[in-house]
Amino acid sequence: MENQSSSLIELRRRRKMAVWLFTVCAMVFAMVVLGGLTRLTHSGLSMVDWYPVTRWLPPMSEIEWQAMFAKYQNSPQYKLLNVGMTVNEFENIFWLEFVHRLWGRLIGLVFAVPFIVFLARGWIAGALKWKLLLALVLGGLQGVLGWYMVKSGLVDRPDVSQYRLAAHLVAALIIYGYLLWLFLELFSSNSSRVVVGQRPPILRGSVVLLIFAGITISSGAFVAGLDAGLSYNTFPLMGGQLVPNGLLELTPAYLNFFENITTVQFDHRVLAFFVFVISASIWIKGIKKGMSGRLAIASHFVFASICLQVILGILTLLLLVPVGLAALHQANAFILFGAIVWLVFETQRHKV
Repeated sequence: MENQSSSLIELRRRRKMAVWLFTVCAMVFAMVVLGGLTRLTHSGLSMVDWYPVTRWLPPMSEIEWQAMFAKYQNSPQYKLLNVGMTVNEFENIFWLEFVHRLWGRLIGLVFAVPFIVFLARGWIAGALKWKLLLALVLGGLQGVLGWYMVKSGLVDRPDVSQYRLAAHLVAALIIYGYLLWLFLELFSSNSSRVVVGQRPPILRGSVVLLIFAGITISSGAFVAGLDAGLSYNTFPLMGGQLVPNGLLELTPAYLNFFENITTVQFDHRVLAFFVFVISASIWIKGIKKGMSGRLAIASHFVFASICLQVILGILTLLLLVPVGLAALHQANAFILFGAIVWLVFETQRHKV
């Protein structure tokens, strides 16, 4: 009886911590959406300095607004793109970036405070303690990486480096997927796992799908960083061809995959096609094998998400990257990635 009561208490603790991690994960997702909007509205370079601990409040008086605006007037974005902008116009782009940074700080608090409380109560021990500590460190490093990205747009050109943008997005993707996995571990009851060396085909396919999805999302960051979505606004052809000219114009050749607008957009299309094909094959194979329960739901969710993602991507391209659609395309990319993480988690718990 005592063991049963102890198990029940432990289960309740795990569920409470699972809710906490899911909340943080949802906040990270919202952070990504905000980051996409700041990029699309050119708001991300409106704040030209960084105070990681202090200055939680926005300018509170006309004098403070003028001082903030004066700093912005020394930036490349103002000098090359927004000369003549008024303080009121500056406020319009300032607020989105301010909320983006404030939200990042709130994520840190929402993670750190309960972590310390749970640790003090003895709820967190063993491997879980180190897993959560790693998540905290990753979150802090992401803040530094975000500022490192912004700095690249404050030197010579009014745009951030596509390399730093990709690094920032990939770091967010890793943190998001990692937190989601920890949530699933805490929320799910222990069940039989597949023994290493006997991994079923669907598990292998799901891992491959996760890797390809991550690479595709990373390539999307280069598309965004180079504004490559504003070129070749037709589908499925690019410049009237299935395989466009100029894919390997730059030397050395590897630079084309990161700096050639034609190659970067072509890569993103090809990678997205592979993600769709892999997802469809896993979905069909799972149906044939009679998947059920949460595994089936995860598989259906992945396939529905990739179908929606393809539609959003094509529409975003054809309509010349409208802000709303582009933001939705990025948001759904993270929904898709999260669904694949869930699928991998479920497949490694079932012999399918």
